[in-house]
Amino acid sequence: MNRGHRQLVIGVMGASNCNEEIRNEAYEVGRLIARQGAILLCGGRGGVMEAAAQGAKDEGGLTVGILPGGSERESPPNPFIDIAIFTSMSDARDAINVRSSDAVIALWGGFGTLAEIALALKIGKPVILLHSWKFEIEPPLSLAGVSIAHIPQEAVHRALALARSRSS
Repeated sequence: MNRGHRQLVIGVMGASNCNEEIRNEAYEVGRLIARQGAILLCGGRGGVMEAAAQGAKDEGGLTVGILPGGSERESPPNPFIDIAIFTSMSDARDAINVRSSDAVIALWGGFGTLAEIALALKIGKPVILLHSWKFEIEPPLSLAGVSIAHIPQEAVHRALALARSRSS
């Protein structure tokens, strides 16, 4: 890491259960994030979170898991998390996930992922949707902070580009 330049943190938000196709995409997202020297942040559990963390670890990257419980016994992190942060906050940890990320990639996901997307948009964080929620917004609201990606490479490229443009 170049001193004076903070590593970017890319949040990967998604469901704790997913099919094999989504798992493979999450793995590739994590791998690409690590390959670009960014830190992967996720909810630290299974499904999309575990697959993305595994991809990052397999590429030599650093992973951070923001967990809902107050201890490892209460919220065991997936085995690919380097830094486990136990919050005792349940779903309220979504705020930590989003605010700690320079950009958010939402992959698959349920209502928890939707809440993270909404918070990211509310506070002006870039959001990249990859096989995730679809939105239709009435004026005066805007989806200016949302990008839609179709493949992991596109999602990670956009997340990093948007995060870099915001940090410079």
